[in-house]
Amino acid sequence: MRTTAKASAYTALNLLFFALAGTALLALTYDLTHETIARSEENEKLKLIAQIAPPATYDNDIMKDTAQLAADKLLGGTGTSIVYRGRLNNQPSIAVLQVIAPDGYSGRINLIIAIHSDGRIGGVRVVSHRETPGLGDYIEITKNNWITGFNGASLENRKSGEWKVKKDGGSFDYMAGATITPRAIVKAVHKALQYYAQHRDELFADTEAAHRAPAARKGEMK
Repeated sequence: MRTTAKASAYTALNLLFFALAGTALLALTYDLTHETIARSEENEKLKLIAQIAPPATYDNDIMKDTAQLAADKLLGGTGTSIVYRGRLNNQPSIAVLQVIAPDGYSGRINLIIAIHSDGRIGGVRVVSHRETPGLGDYIEITKNNWITGFNGASLENRKSGEWKVKKDGGSFDYMAGATITPRAIVKAVHKALQYYAQHRDELFADTEAAHRAPAARKGEMK
């Protein structure tokens, strides 16, 4: 019995040692790499933003001129998101919104959408998705130019009924056999434009209060 107990204790100590050593190694690896990974992700995001919000459209640091947005069903998410704000001569020029299309074929599709101050779309890019390879992945700019079909569209030059794929009576193209993916994106982009129209002044405001959750603002007014 004593031998068995000693063996069990020895095994437990070994497991504890390796667990602690593994945790320490993971922590060290994170400390050494997280800044590099963060810089890499920031660079990739900057590249995408540069594609849809050309540097000529603003003269401020768009990556630093940001604001936190409260969750809103028109943005598709349940958490806060970030808006990147471009200004030209200290005037609102272009905003880049983080938007989610929650109803893709294989789940949520993460997008960024650039909208000019007059409500025209500067461009849309897919940041990440899990759509079926070979069908759903044509939404990526590196594989197809379908996503550029939103360029220049606005609530003014596209009627509400046009914000659908052609199969549903709208004006947007789609790939045969893969309509769920474009439907989700078209709907998400349309909602993003509606959000922009409702919150344009708030998006470019410098006050933190403008971006708090609606419930918080109501509480302040009581």
